[in-house]
Amino acid sequence: MHFKANKYAVMGRFLAIDYGEKRVGLAVSDNMQVIATKLSTVSTLEIFPFLNDYISKEDVELFVVGNPKQMDNTPSQSAKAVGIFIENLKKSFPAIPIYVIDERYTSKIASQAIAKSGMNKKKKQEKGLIDTVASVLILQDFMKMLENGVEIDTI
Repeated sequence: MHFKANKYAVMGRFLAIDYGEKRVGLAVSDNMQVIATKLSTVSTLEIFPFLNDYISKEDVELFVVGNPKQMDNTPSQSAKAVGIFIENLKKSFPAIPIYVIDERYTSKIASQAIAKSGMNKKKKQEKGLIDTVASVLILQDFMKMLENGVEIDTI
């Protein structure tokens, strides 16, 4: 499915998810689907209540979930947990398409960006910050792929 933004129309948001076994980083696009911003970091145990609440207030057009892979393109250790999460996401929100994109390097890039940001030491050490920044990177990558006409399949 390919999206083409209409600069005058208000559309649904894209919601990116960096799923982890303890925390989930979340990012959203604006209604024009141009800008990716951090939304929150949520405990893995609370992700579905959080999404239910958010979706009841905001129009979410699609989900983008980071796909954890090793450097050799094989699934990472957390791929099974992400797969289970995606199945539960499909069951919970069957009307919202789910896209999965490679998330290699996002946590490393997020850590480097945070380190260079000038934030104080305490803020830099917040574990959830890396997850949230990684979700922004996942969403930016997805939006760039759409902009460049890359075909991305839903699952």
